[in-house]
Amino acid sequence: MGMDAPRLPERAVDGHKGVFGTVLVAGGCMYRAPDDDAAPMRTVMLGGPCLTGLAALRSGAGLCRLLLPDPMVMSALSIVASATAYGLPVTRAGDLVAHEAAASLDHALGDAACLAIGPGLGTAPGAQALVLRAVRQERVPVVVDADALNCLAMMADLHRDFRCRGILTPHVGEYRRLARALGCDAEPTTEEGRIRAAEQLAQRLGCVVVLKSSVTVVSDGQRSWEHAGENPVLATGGSGDVLTGVIAGLAAQHGDAPDLFEVARCGVEAHARAGARWRSEHGASGGMLATDLLDLLPGAVEGLRGDARTGKSAKA
Repeated sequence: MGMDAPRLPERAVDGHKGVFGTVLVAGGCMYRAPDDDAAPMRTVMLGGPCLTGLAALRSGAGLCRLLLPDPMVMSALSIVASATAYGLPVTRAGDLVAHEAAASLDHALGDAACLAIGPGLGTAPGAQALVLRAVRQERVPVVVDADALNCLAMMADLHRDFRCRGILTPHVGEYRRLARALGCDAEPTTEEGRIRAAEQLAQRLGCVVVLKSSVTVVSDGQRSWEHAGENPVLATGGSGDVLTGVIAGLAAQHGDAPDLFEVARCGVEAHARAGARWRSEHGASGGMLATDLLDLLPGAVEGLRGDARTGKSAKA
């Protein structure tokens, strides 16, 4: 577990937005009131993918694309004005059209350097089809979060279908659903249990796992690292969506085949530093919004680069 604190390499001073990578964020869902066919469409989960996209940009990604149910696109762009967006076809009830989801994802990926999928996505058949396509492709790394994790747990052949270079970011409840599906027996109720749980899940799927809790564990099944800086202000809705965006943004910036274990460690550390900065100014009594983290991310990410610049090697 003992290893140097995570550090980020420098960015090219002559780089442009294309050099620093494109993150595609797939998420969001809609519904129509089940007892009223005449009711208008209602957005129910728009904030998650928007927070993820903003966090990817704030962590230094050059570009962001959003892949959302078509009726949500204009609302999303009013929140993430720096992004572009693709609309997913939906049924009259607001669900994604399952047989078109995969083709839509292929088109939207384009030259993206990383895919983040899951925030606000739901678990309807169209969402499951989208997640299946995401984890079967091998072109780009995938950060799998939120409802995409629940979709994974519902797959009958998860061992066979999971082919991507993946980073999974479950909280304990999402981990338990995946553990049941994959036959993992570690129980994340103690420090040792959390480490073993992350390792088992990483080994089962050949991926990196970020097991989120008051103490977060990152593991690729061989290497494991624990971030022990508990901070209760991060226990707020949307904080995990921001973390997903930070990890995706860092993955997009750092080469065609980044070390995803190190990317995940850096993402967890940057997210934690942003939370610690907010707490230092406002205290630990709560009240932080996930959006408050966004303006603090550039400084947190620069701090990781500064550690590399000065050769800081504190153990984490």
